[in-house]
Amino acid sequence: MSKKESFYIYGRNPVEEALKNRPRQIEKILVRSNLKPSAFFNIKKLSEDNNVQIQKVPAKRILSLIGRVNDQGIVAKLSQIQYTDYFEWIETVDLSTNPAVLLLDGLEDPYNFGAILRTAAASGIRAVIVPSQKQSPVNAAVFKTSAGTAGKIPIIRVHNTNQGIKDLKLAGFSIIGMDGNASETIWDAPLQKPLAFVIGNEGQGISKQTLKKCDHSIRIPMENEVESLNASVSAALVCYEWKRQQSKD
Repeated sequence: MSKKESFYIYGRNPVEEALKNRPRQIEKILVRSNLKPSAFFNIKKLSEDNNVQIQKVPAKRILSLIGRVNDQGIVAKLSQIQYTDYFEWIETVDLSTNPAVLLLDGLEDPYNFGAILRTAAASGIRAVIVPSQKQSPVNAAVFKTSAGTAGKIPIIRVHNTNQGIKDLKLAGFSIIGMDGNASETIWDAPLQKPLAFVIGNEGQGISKQTLKKCDHSIRIPMENEVESLNASVSAALVCYEWKRQQSKD
């Protein structure tokens, strides 16, 4: 990133996951002064193990930082998540295992982004790749929605989606675009090879230029004249269809 920035995450689970996966990014943890020790026992132990400072503060201090949210009395200040380098990551990938990645084509809603990270981590997707432009950063809303899984899966930043496609093709991945107008559905497409699924923007979907660069396109079957699904729902469906096919004999 061009500069170091900080943001806050809140709630027991996200803070605990950050301590387990990215403790060096935590600048400090703020705990509401009247919170019972049993409510943050694990967080206190993990903080001590990783030399992370814990401060007890009044509730109004936490309110001033993050507003009225379900913070559970625990807030952590993090430096901006550092993205994984694509070329270092690709050296670790074994194509014989038929890995899959998600390539996001400019998602701007942090809640969609966070939900996608959570599904990707849960389903075994190897990485989530994002463009440097027109893409939600990994901020507090993303981290909270991902339930801490933003620290469990590589998030790779590329110059733009089309450059990501080019690099993935050179590495041996086939590129599949999620497109509502595709003739083939996710149930019919063979997904047992190294794949990159391109998930489009919430409003416009995948750009025409990007769709042309995909090797194939697939769609989610829709009934009752429903036009499209939320980007994170679409991503979840294709992630788990991919996972289902990997478990076939």
